[in-house]
Amino acid sequence: MSIILIGTIASLAAGMMTGVGAIPVLFGKQISRRANDMMLGFAAGVMISASFFSLILPGIDAGQEVYGSVPAAAFLAALGIALGAAMVAWLNNSLPHEHFIVGPEGADPGALPKIWLFVIAITIHNFPEGMAVGIGFGGGNVTNGMSLATGIGLQNAPEGLAVAVALRGQGYSKLRAFSIALLTGLVEPVGGVLGVALVHVSIYVLPVGLTFAAGAMLYIISHEIIPETHRYGHQNRATTGLIFGLILMMLLDVILA
Repeated sequence: MSIILIGTIASLAAGMMTGVGAIPVLFGKQISRRANDMMLGFAAGVMISASFFSLILPGIDAGQEVYGSVPAAAFLAALGIALGAAMVAWLNNSLPHEHFIVGPEGADPGALPKIWLFVIAITIHNFPEGMAVGIGFGGGNVTNGMSLATGIGLQNAPEGLAVAVALRGQGYSKLRAFSIALLTGLVEPVGGVLGVALVHVSIYVLPVGLTFAAGAMLYIISHEIIPETHRYGHQNRATTGLIFGLILMMLLDVILA
């Protein structure tokens, strides 16, 4: 199979883990806020580890290989991180959306139904994750791509459950809450196709592309996930989850490599 097809399938599989995580709502299972915050902390730890071990460090290595200079590679990595964070910040401020707890953000939503505001918020969150998986494969390193897909899939499961539980709290039926959580993962293969295609076109794009995806994910971690896990006073459990997630993803990255 072509690397583009492999990257697309892997990002789709990672995205579908949101549906796997949402399965308990079909059986009426409730999850405590404390457990939910710990799982989201775990997701943040996985994303932090993936950002550094699977994106930033390989991006610096790729920069050294392509441009033959350590300082150039470091500056390109810094540029990519800044651009990735800036892109998500711009989307966050420009697009009307609404978080389940924080409430409305971005531009004036006008007459958009509330559910679409939630969908836009989730899309802003998931698209960079799919792009990260695609970029990981686009560099030609299937092992690195698989490590990213595994890590993103692991952190998508608790996020899918959190989305489904929040939708149930908004009055949606079990089936509809599950279905929407499942569908939110489908934006990831779109980002995956774009990511793998961009860096597959030219090797010179790879160093910035890898760190761009890392910057986008780091912005999401700091701006959304960590504040959410600390909102109800469960920061100790959330931090424990974050450390375990970071360690697990680090071990996966090293072992798969």
